[in-house]
Amino acid sequence: MARQPFGLAVSGGGDSVALLHLAVEAGCSVAVATVDHGLREEAAAEAAAVAAQCARLGVPHEVLHWRWDGRGNLADAARRGRMAMLAGWARRAGLSAVALGHTQDDVAETFLMRLARDAGVDGLAAMAARREVEGMLFLRPLIGIARAELRGWLLARGLDWAEDPTNEDAAFARVRARRAVAAMADAGVASEQIAALALRMADVRAALEGATAEAAARIARLDRGDVILEAGGLAQMPVELRRRLMRAAVMWIGSAEYGPRGAELERFITAALEGRAATLGGCRMTPGRGRLRITREARAVAGLEVAADQPWDGRWRLTGPENGGDSSGLTIRALGLDGLAQLAGAEGAAVPRLSLLASPAVWRGEALVAAPLAGHGAGWSAACTAPNGALSAAPLSH
Repeated sequence: MARQPFGLAVSGGGDSVALLHLAVEAGCSVAVATVDHGLREEAAAEAAAVAAQCARLGVPHEVLHWRWDGRGNLADAARRGRMAMLAGWARRAGLSAVALGHTQDDVAETFLMRLARDAGVDGLAAMAARREVEGMLFLRPLIGIARAELRGWLLARGLDWAEDPTNEDAAFARVRARRAVAAMADAGVASEQIAALALRMADVRAALEGATAEAAARIARLDRGDVILEAGGLAQMPVELRRRLMRAAVMWIGSAEYGPRGAELERFITAALEGRAATLGGCRMTPGRGRLRITREARAVAGLEVAADQPWDGRWRLTGPENGGDSSGLTIRALGLDGLAQLAGAEGAAVPRLSLLASPAVWRGEALVAAPLAGHGAGWSAACTAPNGALSAAPLSH
């Protein structure tokens, strides 16, 4: 890594400032970015302080400005925005990865925060040391080091850092978790012990993912964007593996970043075991002939329309002729009832009707141009992005 330039996300706090100076002392070739979320008046001054430190060290620095659009949860939106901006910056700068300043204390605090939300094994597993976000590799090289140790290292070198005043505001879950970690340390449970438990949970998660992949290879099939499960095999699976496989199917088909809530998933699984149709996360499950087919729910994509050269519904990309060189006006949206009405013989297609309704089709206005999954290709083909994780072990049905 020392021979390849990589990025550092430096906010100006003690952890990221330590990351900056450690990287420079190690002789790494780095560039630095500071994300200003525009949420605190002090942020601009903190970014300027980081820029000054980078200038003294001869390290390139850039300030990335993110602003909340008022939608969704602010903390979650800020985190997503920060990662997206850092990934984009790193790609533009030709960097191989971006290192973050998370520490052992962050691992312990995250564990307690997720425990308070009744998280399962995946939620309680330690934050990953390596993670890919929007095509960029993110690294956490300091998660085995305590925050106090890093600050001691900075003080010994006469280096300063900024303290975020929100770190003392108990309205934030992170602050409450930090105080809980401190209280547990007073009771004899150190943050490194909590972090070690989180790491063991990560090992458990990996073992469960392996077992789920083996099960997927036996009882699951991928069929043109759908997942087909053997009902008998699903019923015989251990509860946790069954839960993981069903969640993976819903997340892939629904193009969801997060899995469904526990109670909702349990209702969906119960319906599957009882042989009943059910919906979850924009997906529909239909039983029949000892199998369960999970497909995209038509109403979940009824209003989704993109240009013909753009990916559709997070998974599909359609390619084909440009209609005599003129592709203007061509769009992709679900086939739907209107599309079926324009097709002759689609009802007898290999893909079930419910799947066809939510399948991608090429349109010019209200005129159907192509519906590859319905057998009306007209020179167009549809490719679905393969699933990740355990579900990737499931073979194709054709």
